[in-house]
Amino acid sequence: MTSSRKPRIAVLFGGRSSEHAVSCVTAAGVLEAIDKDKYDVVPIGISRQGQWSLMSGDPKQWSLRSETLPEVTGSEETITLSAVGITSEADSGQELVATAPDRLPRSLGGIDVVMPLLHGPFGEDGTLQGLLEMANVRYVGAGVLASAVGMDKHFMKVVFESVGLRVGPYEVITDRQWQNDAGACLKRANQLSFPVFVKPARAGSSMGISRVTTAEGLRAAIELARELDPKVVVEAGIEGREIEVAVLQGRNGQDPRTSLPGEIDVHDDQHDWYDFEAKYVDGTAAKLSCPADLPSDVSTEVRSLAAEGFDAVGAEGLSRVDFFYTPSGTLIINEINTMPGFTPISMYPQMWAKSGLPYTELIDELIHLALTRKTGLR
Repeated sequence: MTSSRKPRIAVLFGGRSSEHAVSCVTAAGVLEAIDKDKYDVVPIGISRQGQWSLMSGDPKQWSLRSETLPEVTGSEETITLSAVGITSEADSGQELVATAPDRLPRSLGGIDVVMPLLHGPFGEDGTLQGLLEMANVRYVGAGVLASAVGMDKHFMKVVFESVGLRVGPYEVITDRQWQNDAGACLKRANQLSFPVFVKPARAGSSMGISRVTTAEGLRAAIELARELDPKVVVEAGIEGREIEVAVLQGRNGQDPRTSLPGEIDVHDDQHDWYDFEAKYVDGTAAKLSCPADLPSDVSTEVRSLAAEGFDAVGAEGLSRVDFFYTPSGTLIINEINTMPGFTPISMYPQMWAKSGLPYTELIDELIHLALTRKTGLR
């Protein structure tokens, strides 16, 4: 890349997962805030069928609307990544090529960084990251392994436990176990303290999650979660405050940076917990307090634990790490999200803004980290 042109940033969104609409809303936030005087932005949508297409960069098209969720639909042209045709330093990165039936391919030029704003399987779970690594394209966020571990709530907990982080009681129900002996699975889940949360192991944005208060509700909740993922995690409900920390990769090999801790307060009678509606639709249902009202030593500890969780999975770029702070003063790590939402009411950018790093500057920093990071083994 030379100083004579702006870096070209491909903003990638949509995707094949159940979180397609959430990804579009995240992209709306980034497209609204990214500095277009500094970057040449190329919006690329992925349809639910997996087709890559050049999309409108108008944030309003991808924001939440009252009657329908935003969705990427296919087009006549398909966008592909290609190394063919890049012959000059000005065309650093890989070339974007548009192809269509009965037409000659046309070049859209090279790109420098991909912002993969996809949530869930086939985007946040290492699959897309692997494709970009194979194509030798720089990208924002966690690599293949960290993305896969961060997406799988089972292996995420295994990794956290392996480095000494405290996790809550849980049970894992695989597809084979459920098919062979559902009764045994229910028996294991029943041993957890109610209420429990039944979750697809590899989904996010509160999709497919149920809060279950009695044993009688377990089977239906597991079946609901299995509609999104044949692997299910059942977690014991933990009494405690929900504390979150935004983590940003350090520059030049330095330690990860952490925001002031934030606290989620779901104060709307319509929401028993921080569900999809409270996160993305009802802008008044939840409130972020940042900094959270915590003793100074607890605030320091939760930030340190968030950095430990970030390093434990080998994360890069950005992550949001979530905890429970119990009445006894214990911090229990709940999960890491390696591609947290960037919607107007998302907690990750809000926590950084309240920590002194505004949204547009946060995007700049993520792009800088991607531009200075090599692809391949590191």
